[in-house]
Amino acid sequence: MPPPVRQPPMPSLPPMPPPLPPKPPSRGIGDIPIKVVYLLGAVLATVLAVVLVFVVFSGDVPDNNQPTEQVVRVAPLPTSATPTVAPSPTATESPIVLPPVPESKAYKNLSGTASAVTSTIRDNKVGISYPRLGSPWKARSYPPYSVAQRIGKVEMPFTLIASAMYPGESPEKKPDSDADYREIATQAVRWSIRTQYPKGATVEWTASRKVPLGKGWTLGYKVTYTNGGKQEVAQALMSIIEVGKTKPAMLMASIPEPNKERWRDLNTLAQRVRPL
Repeated sequence: MPPPVRQPPMPSLPPMPPPLPPKPPSRGIGDIPIKVVYLLGAVLATVLAVVLVFVVFSGDVPDNNQPTEQVVRVAPLPTSATPTVAPSPTATESPIVLPPVPESKAYKNLSGTASAVTSTIRDNKVGISYPRLGSPWKARSYPPYSVAQRIGKVEMPFTLIASAMYPGESPEKKPDSDADYREIATQAVRWSIRTQYPKGATVEWTASRKVPLGKGWTLGYKVTYTNGGKQEVAQALMSIIEVGKTKPAMLMASIPEPNKERWRDLNTLAQRVRPL
């Protein structure tokens, strides 16, 4: 009898892999930690606020003045309208004849009621500060001045408070004495008569005094002119202030007779104009 056939041994099976970890249970919104919810809400609110600011205020133009000033900055005086320090009239212009300027004349209180001072205008471009007056004065764009406050329509004769650099040529050297600044103020008044009032206006001096702080000079003057066939007067002020440059700064104010109840505002300006 033949011997029995032996079967080859069966290979051993590989070891079983370890069991997979159980899947974490799915979380709903209610399972998110409350701190995470608050954080996401704050980020979303911030993004929406930034977008809203850009949409609402995209047309605004910032300026360098204090928020309470509400003034509008405009272009400087054009050179085409700038007379020289000793201007010579052209063939079409009559010379502006001014009476002799007193070396000293106190600024008496003018008639009317002074407007409320709501804040201080800091004209950083020109280098002076002076009162911002309340209603009916309004700060509006009014070239060629750096800053302007007005009453009523933009028409000659103007009711205006405005600051700019002196509208003449720079002196060869920086002014030093009171007489220098008084002469520059006189030339600025001559310029104002040519540009702010009807032709043929005449001047009477009401004040001639040093500025209250720093170097400079203030002239007060009454302007008589004919408007629409009727003779009227305006009270005006011209202050020239040294601001660290060869060319000084200018503060000009003119209040014609229709707004004579505001003439006392000129006293306020004369007392409180300052270099920065």
